[in-house]
Amino acid sequence: MKKLFAIVALSSVMFACNNKAKQEQAVQKQEQVKAIKDSIRLDSFARVDAVKKEKAKKDAEVAAAYKAGKRSATGSYANGSSSSSSSYGGTQPTAKKKGWSDAAKGAVIGGAAGAVGGAIIDKKKGRGAVIGGVVGAGTGYLIGRGKDKKSGRAN
Repeated sequence: MKKLFAIVALSSVMFACNNKAKQEQAVQKQEQVKAIKDSIRLDSFARVDAVKKEKAKKDAEVAAAYKAGKRSATGSYANGSSSSSSSYGGTQPTAKKKGWSDAAKGAVIGGAAGAVGGAIIDKKKGRGAVIGGVVGAGTGYLIGRGKDKKSGRAN
């Protein structure tokens, strides 16, 4: 009995030490991920600053050309009558997607499948088709809405 107790105690100590090493590795990985995220965030800020500086430089060149009455680097007169799209520092709005959303597709497909399934399962065909269609359409809509949110189509 004493030998069995000693074996259990020894094995529990070994497992406890093993878990500490895994926990330390997990903490180190989390710190590495945090450092990578921070560097990416700093890189994005640096890129934004560089774009702003470049835009300010181009604006200064255009202003100098306007004062001198010369043509700007874009090939147009620097009187403000035309603008260059390359000096725009922000993102351009995306065009709205045409066609059916995933939520609408899911509702139609789910409704049809639910109606067929309900008619097959229920003894009263009409009642089963209606109930199955409503449940299927609702489920299909929820699944499609989730896809729309992931793709950025829905808010």
